[in-house]
Amino acid sequence: MKRVLEIVILLLISLAIIFLIRYFIRDEYMEAPPADPPPPQMKYGIVIDSFNLFNRTVLKDQNLSDILTYYGVDYQTVDNIIRLSQPVFDLRKLRTGNSYTVMCGDDADQQAHYLVYEDSPVSYVVYRLTDSLCVYRNVKDIKRIVTTTHGSISSSLWNAMIGSGADPALAMELSDIYAWTVDFFGIQKGDTYDVLYEQLIAEGDTIGIGKVLAACLNNDGHPFYAFHFVQDSVAGYYDEQARNLRRAFLKAPLEYRRISSKFSHSRYHPVLKIRRPHHGVDYAAPVGTPVRTIGDGVVVQMSYQKGGGGRMIKIRHNTTYTTIYMHLHGYAKGMREGLRVRQGDVIGYVGSSGLSTGPHLDFRVYKNGTPIDPLKMESPPADPVKPVYRPQFDSLRMEYTRQLTQKNQGITNVTP
Repeated sequence: MKRVLEIVILLLISLAIIFLIRYFIRDEYMEAPPADPPPPQMKYGIVIDSFNLFNRTVLKDQNLSDILTYYGVDYQTVDNIIRLSQPVFDLRKLRTGNSYTVMCGDDADQQAHYLVYEDSPVSYVVYRLTDSLCVYRNVKDIKRIVTTTHGSISSSLWNAMIGSGADPALAMELSDIYAWTVDFFGIQKGDTYDVLYEQLIAEGDTIGIGKVLAACLNNDGHPFYAFHFVQDSVAGYYDEQARNLRRAFLKAPLEYRRISSKFSHSRYHPVLKIRRPHHGVDYAAPVGTPVRTIGDGVVVQMSYQKGGGGRMIKIRHNTTYTTIYMHLHGYAKGMREGLRVRQGDVIGYVGSSGLSTGPHLDFRVYKNGTPIDPLKMESPPADPVKPVYRPQFDSLRMEYTRQLTQKNQGITNVTP
């Protein structure tokens, strides 16, 4: 009996030792579980693990045939692929400086399997050069990354954006957003800006900007807020009190160098050398500067004013307001009497036609048929946020304001 007990004890001890070895001692010779295979590498929707990629740009006077033959594609294939391209992409629009990628096999022959031409930052054309030849167009998967930027202005908003490393296109977006409320020619040194906006990312590269979600422009000590908000399926920008930033009229019809003459009932004419009324504002600007209508309306007159106004265009905005643009170098393409134009449409170009000492725009505004000073014209605002949407707007405004005031330039959120 004693002998049996000893055998049982030894057996238990052996099992315990085996358990310890199996579960608590890591043996370098123990077989590791198989690792999951890495995901395939993709580019332009193509698995590229077995290819060598050559990234190039189109050279001056280079065509698709030049590119393909350089990578060893035979002339018959080149001819076939060019014919297949006709209904998909017009090869005459191959642009110097645009990027393309050639995917070659990683074997000794280095045969070209694909050529991908980027016709825009977001779209591309794929040329399949092996097996069954094929040409098709596709678009990149675009991600919208919400980020912030801020800075101080020393000369211009454009220069400030470039100096801070932000996309200079933001300056153009802010100019459009604040076109009705801020005079950008009145920007002063020391003014500041904070912007919450979307960056567009495709294939790992930044390709531009999306929506500006919120902004605060401090001009002469006064903060001007702008919040992007959608009501009744229509997007707009509103201030902190839910008032629409859009006004019935733009503050100015062009980007000008200076105001060379203001509204006056008795001005000395530089050509005629007499005093007479000047019921408009002269904006000095280079010949060819685009002139834009300050509001929606209908073109009611296009003519050459023999009395000194030169080429002019007259737009009736409503039953109250009419505007006139004179001394034009020419009219925008498609302009005609009876045409309905939208606010910001280019209607002509600065010139020096008529009695003029230099290129400028003579801009005039009439209210109920009476000339008024364009610089003192009050423009009624568009509709504010409706009461039914106000709680939603206020919630969004507070969140956007929080992100703006953090001033932490960088990624704050990712949207699909």
